[in-house]
Amino acid sequence: MKKTFVLSHPKKALPRLVESYKYEVKKYLKRERNKALPKDADFWDFDCRYGVDEQSAKAIHLATINKHIDKAEQQKLESFYLEILAKPATKPETDEEYY
Repeated sequence: MKKTFVLSHPKKALPRLVESYKYEVKKYLKRERNKALPKDADFWDFDCRYGVDEQSAKAIHLATINKHIDKAEQQKLESFYLEILAKPATKPETDEEYY
């Protein structure tokens, strides 16, 4: 998902828009996680970027997406850019044995 979200609408209130964008992100993540994994992967990992526009977007952690959306609302930005790209990942190997 590479998308610029606009924080203004002629008929919708800002808090309703923000909640709909959070829901859209949640729905996208769920859809990506339900896709079939490659054989050598353990789970889906996500590369996320956030910014006022695509050129100024910086890498963020997946868990902080909602905080960044709230921050855009508080700063009264006209729009913000959010990029979420799924990639297969593997769990790191551990040398410890569990009994």
